Amino acid sequence: MLELMTRRIRDLFHTSSSPFALRPLAAWALLAVSPTCAADEPPTPTVLPRPDFHFQGNVGRTYLDSDPAQFPQPVRAPEGAPNIVLILLDDVGFGQFAAFGGGVPSPTIDRLAAEGLRYNRFHTTALCSPTRAALLTGRNAHSASSGVIAEAATGYDGYTGVIPKSTGAIAEVLRQNGYMTAMIGKNHNTPTWEASVAGPFDRWPNGLGFDYFYGFNGGDTSQWNPVVYENRNLVPPSNDPDYHLTPDLADHAISWARNVKTIAPDRPIFLYVAPGATHAPHHAPKEWIERFAGQFDMGWDKYRELTVERQKKLGVIPADAQLTPRPEGLPSWDSLNADQKRLYARMMEVFAGFGAHTDHEMGRIVDAVKRLPGGDNTLFIYIAGDNGASAEGGLEGSINENMALNGFSEKWQHNLEVIDELGGPKHFNHFPAAWAHAMNTPFKWTKRIASHFGGIRNPLVVSWPGKIKESGGLRTQFTHVVDIVPTLYELTGITPPTMLNGVAQKPIEGVSFAYSLNDANAKDRHTTQYFELGSKRGLYHDGWMASAMGSAPWFPRNDFVPDQQQWELYHIDEDFTQAVDLAARYPQKLRELQDLWWAEAARHNVLPLDWRTVERFNGALMGRPTLGAGKTLTYYPGQVGLPNDVSPRVLNRSWTVTADINSSGADVNGIIVTQGGMVGGYALYVRDGKPTFVYNYLAEERLMLTSQQPLPSGKVQIEVEFSYQGSPKERGKGAVITLSVKGAKVAEGRLSKTIPALISLNEGMDIGEDVGSPVDFSYKPPFRFTGEIEKVRFEMH
Repeated sequence: MLELMTRRIRDLFHTSSSPFALRPLAAWALLAVSPTCAADEPPTPTVLPRPDFHFQGNVGRTYLDSDPAQFPQPVRAPEGAPNIVLILLDDVGFGQFAAFGGGVPSPTIDRLAAEGLRYNRFHTTALCSPTRAALLTGRNAHSASSGVIAEAATGYDGYTGVIPKSTGAIAEVLRQNGYMTAMIGKNHNTPTWEASVAGPFDRWPNGLGFDYFYGFNGGDTSQWNPVVYENRNLVPPSNDPDYHLTPDLADHAISWARNVKTIAPDRPIFLYVAPGATHAPHHAPKEWIERFAGQFDMGWDKYRELTVERQKKLGVIPADAQLTPRPEGLPSWDSLNADQKRLYARMMEVFAGFGAHTDHEMGRIVDAVKRLPGGDNTLFIYIAGDNGASAEGGLEGSINENMALNGFSEKWQHNLEVIDELGGPKHFNHFPAAWAHAMNTPFKWTKRIASHFGGIRNPLVVSWPGKIKESGGLRTQFTHVVDIVPTLYELTGITPPTMLNGVAQKPIEGVSFAYSLNDANAKDRHTTQYFELGSKRGLYHDGWMASAMGSAPWFPRNDFVPDQQQWELYHIDEDFTQAVDLAARYPQKLRELQDLWWAEAARHNVLPLDWRTVERFNGALMGRPTLGAGKTLTYYPGQVGLPNDVSPRVLNRSWTVTADINSSGADVNGIIVTQGGMVGGYALYVRDGKPTFVYNYLAEERLMLTSQQPLPSGKVQIEVEFSYQGSPKERGKGAVITLSVKGAKVAEGRLSKTIPALISLNEGMDIGEDVGSPVDFSYKPPFRFTGEIEKVRFEMH
């Protein structure tokens, strides 16, 4: 037996040839919690949950003639199983943080990398929800029905946004094997139509196996006015005038870890922290932004040159790696005028402040966990980005991402007017696409481009003091986010179940990279990986990469023809950055990879290809489930934080909202009903007794109707009639709005255009207060109604 296990250790870590090999005792220590050590039976059950406890002794007529009682004992994690802290940042490029040669300081990533390992060939899916589904389940995103964000889901198997029960999340498996589990931050894997208090809750974080959840649902949120949940309960807005979401998330992560480890110091924790930064809106405390004043005046072209130099010096890219050219359509920095340079440099300063602030807060979590009982046995996995840096700010930058989601672009001249407010609570700001491309140095393209490394290659740092013997090492094995789960299973000694909660499980599709932790020269084991997002496609196989991009993200097109898509071919074992297209030289190799892509696509539910953009954000057009599509809808006080997919469908149609309230006259104030927020929406509220209706057209225009007279005391009915001026098939047409009190018109206005596709990504409807960002800045959330609301009724016409 001893000889067999010694041979297993030697084979796994290649101890005979690797200069980084574990010494025998250290190898045994690392593998003591690994399933590879079990010669016969798996170390943990393959069917979960375990059977109910049954007393095995003899039971007589009384306790006097029975065997001593025995209580069921709590499930214990495998001996030596580590704490796990898994950090996932958002919209981060390979060349963004200093740990991988970027211009944004990252002391936390630096410190973990110095203790452990950098992986420079780690890959994601080019978009947030798909990456997160693969990260949590160990299956490819389409296999987990998450080939796109839920806000753009379709009814095809790979794109519903509904994670199947057959792809159970690792949190549930760890929980049933003795771990204490928590998710802190962004949850973008609950279908939007299930994200209200009506549930169902089996795909909320608690239903996915997390004992504790503190964070937000959806793709993004204001850092100053977020919509936050604790488990399934909406968290009241903070009264702290300096509130910012990221420190709040760090505080709750630290508090949870301290609490559970104080009570159960011998049980390991699985702490998953996904702060939602540095996704737009780029919101950061002013003092963090000012640290970067003037540091990006050199512009994005020079930044890329300097970053490549730093990356080569660090060794995170090969010395012969080529800097890929700036894509056609992105302007050179020198072509800009002085005002554009001033605006775009400031946007980058804000972004850098956001990133540095985030890494600092992650450092507080890391330090706190290290000080806990068992903190010296903690596996830290820090993934800098769920995709590459985002070009969703467009060519000219953005102060409202909802413009692009509704099919409109912004102009830099308009954004320049608010340059001094960027990073603050009034704007949903996002830097221009050329800065995103620079953050992805040295690679081509950006987030949403699954065919090229700018969209799919992200920094990964792994630290496990005492178990990873090399400090500051570099690993070059090809790895993918789908590999995290099998790696954790191997290192914790937990067997992935074949049956979980009564449902047969799909096989794990990732490949553990535990073999590489102590062997820098180990041969790659993840040899084939498909990529797809919005019909942008890629296929990695044995050192080669075939890539088919399509249109640039800043020039979206719907006249796409898959069979006319141009494919490129790269030998990435020799060409680290995809700089040299070999398609013309090796057509047979390209054909081989193209055919393999179709085979992988069929196997993993990638088909059918779908390249639509704006249309997919329209839930009604896509046929997604909805709870807000009735003819008459009645709401009551306390119904707040409703997602858009369970809120009234008010776009491109006529509707009437009627509020029955009890008023105290001129003293009454506050929100009656609101939907959306600073990026677009509407609100009916009362200020100093005067009813007001505001329509926010994508932060471009705000129509405000206000009564000249305060409300009378007592029972009052307020009505807003929204008369849409287009046909049901026409989108974004104008409207006439009438505000009435007790049946008498008190104000009227006209809109020349209305929101055509999406009110907001993450802010739905509230009754009696505003739990997110304000529709207009004449009030400050939550602006709770001081009178009494009996009910609010919508009539859809």
